[in-house]
Amino acid sequence: MLDVWSLRVLIEVGERGSFSAAAESLSMTQPAISRQIAGLEQRLRVRLFRRVPRGVVPTSAGSVAVDLARDVLARLRAMEASLGAYAGLDAGHLRLSAFASANTSFVPEAIRQFSDAHPAVALSLVQADPSGPLHAVREGRVDVALVTAWELFADPHAAKGASDHSQLAPQRQDGVELVRLLDEDLRLALSRDHPLARQRRVRLADLRAETWIEGAHPDCLGPIVPLAEALGDQPRVGFVCDDWNGKQALVAAGVGISLVPSLASGAIHSGVVLRPTTPTLPSRRLYAAVAEPPFRPPAVTAMLAVLTALATSHEPSE
Repeated sequence: MLDVWSLRVLIEVGERGSFSAAAESLSMTQPAISRQIAGLEQRLRVRLFRRVPRGVVPTSAGSVAVDLARDVLARLRAMEASLGAYAGLDAGHLRLSAFASANTSFVPEAIRQFSDAHPAVALSLVQADPSGPLHAVREGRVDVALVTAWELFADPHAAKGASDHSQLAPQRQDGVELVRLLDEDLRLALSRDHPLARQRRVRLADLRAETWIEGAHPDCLGPIVPLAEALGDQPRVGFVCDDWNGKQALVAAGVGISLVPSLASGAIHSGVVLRPTTPTLPSRRLYAAVAEPPFRPPAVTAMLAVLTALATSHEPSE
């Protein structure tokens, strides 16, 4: 394969019409230029230049070779410029994935802030990968994936050895880094007409006979064991609705109750009220899953900064 330096020599000789002029331009000796051209001719098996009284002129093949060499070097310069832009924040494409409750307000605000700060980077929100968010990041199909501890524990290959679903320590998982963002409180979602809706705090023990509405993981009832312990029995799930708005509509209609994480508290159906519980349910920890350095583009680092700052304002409080 031809090397870039040989192509530069070829172009200089073709443009300047002599080995000595090309040597001066490239800070080489005339014999070195002559050897480079001879090596090219031997490799290509064709004569590139013919000697004339005041230097050399390209043969027909040489003219074609010089033009092609210019094109190759121009493409290489364009490649360097384009990839240089990707290495900064002047171009590129950032793919983000998240789950329904995060998409109600948290993710849209993160997208707005990132786009305002870095308008040259194309940003897209992609659907959840069937293979799981960590695998999608690992395989390069997603750049930043928002995940919860509930999702991590649903993946047998993630978070090995950890036992607390709500307080999973940040760690690396086979090329993927988990960056902690925040811990979400869980609130009980009731119809405004529900008898318990007038209470400021609801005892879980009073919900033993209620019908629960389950949803898509991880926007669901979460770890069932702590909930069952507080209820004194397994929650009786009467409805399963994967659509976030549909689940709220069922609650508003008074056909069941559910749990809502704090990230979604700003996008609640007008017929639904949220109440803290006694005892308090375990919180849900939110992470950003990203590729480990050095395979992390600057756009990913910039998005992490946006998400981390935004998470601070979403930390739950009583």
